[in-house]
Amino acid sequence: MWKANEKREPVIFAFLICLLILMIGLSLTFGRYGIPLDKIMEVFGQKLAGNISEENRQADSVLFVIRIPRILLAVMAGAALSASGAAYQGMFRNPMVSPDILGVSSGAAVGAALGLLLDLPSMAVHLLSFLFGVAAVLLVMFLAKVIGRGNGTLVIMVLSGTVISSVFSSMTSLIKYVADTDEKLPEITFWLMGSFARASSYSNMVMMGIGLLAGGGVLLLLRWKINGMAFGEDEARALGINTVRVRTAVILSSTLLTAMTVCICGTIGWVGLIIPHITRLLVGPNYKSLMPISMLGGACFMLLVDNAARTIVPGELPISILTSLIGAPLFIYMLFKGRRDWL
Repeated sequence: MWKANEKREPVIFAFLICLLILMIGLSLTFGRYGIPLDKIMEVFGQKLAGNISEENRQADSVLFVIRIPRILLAVMAGAALSASGAAYQGMFRNPMVSPDILGVSSGAAVGAALGLLLDLPSMAVHLLSFLFGVAAVLLVMFLAKVIGRGNGTLVIMVLSGTVISSVFSSMTSLIKYVADTDEKLPEITFWLMGSFARASSYSNMVMMGIGLLAGGGVLLLLRWKINGMAFGEDEARALGINTVRVRTAVILSSTLLTAMTVCICGTIGWVGLIIPHITRLLVGPNYKSLMPISMLGGACFMLLVDNAARTIVPGELPISILTSLIGAPLFIYMLFKGRRDWL
């Protein structure tokens, strides 16, 4: 089956790259301030020449201050969440696993809500959110190690993640309960629904890029070992894979990707769950191609959702609303299809 899929993998890979480039170009034209494609090319030409005309100054500001960092941030966030979800689904051998299975999103939400409640600077809110997300996963790993004692570690890790997620979700609710209803509560609520509007800056784009290079790079290097882990730990050990090291590396890398995305862009659901499923149906379960194609698919999907979020209504819809409206029905359809090609 893998050999049959290998014939179409280069075609799908090339198609997604071309689709992503096309979508990035079209995304530059979308927004409350519409910019025709020919004018975009004119602005880029003047930018390279170092001579922006007076009539193009507004378009120049919109493109290079707002849209370009936002578009690139959406692309990297989609790739990060999809890579994290694909890695977890292989390691836990469960197609229902998503990037927040170990509580990173719930922990990051508490950190961000606390930072907003205390009226901290934006960078401090991002840092606090990231630290809380990482702390939640480290707590889950500690509980799994103490309780599991080497037996059923993955199962106990998932159960511990469920408990920790519930605890941190309760803490977020408590912060919202004590927050000022006129200012802080709407701010916290809007952040929890996810958005690229407030995060579109070059500093956030650089931070997201560093996180994607670090976490995504490790997962790409571990692709063949994740293949072994997907068959079970006994089979992986028989292949000479150090399961403890690989599991730790996958968890830390996926946590970095998810925590970085959540602390910058807010909570965005369904991307890391549904995109690996779709790409698995296209190229099969071999992580040699599944991982990079999932990242490309996640980037395209997130860009599509972001374009819809800023065009279908006069204002802007939170990202998580659209990802849920699209992801949930699609996932139900896939469950009805009863596909089991991922194993």
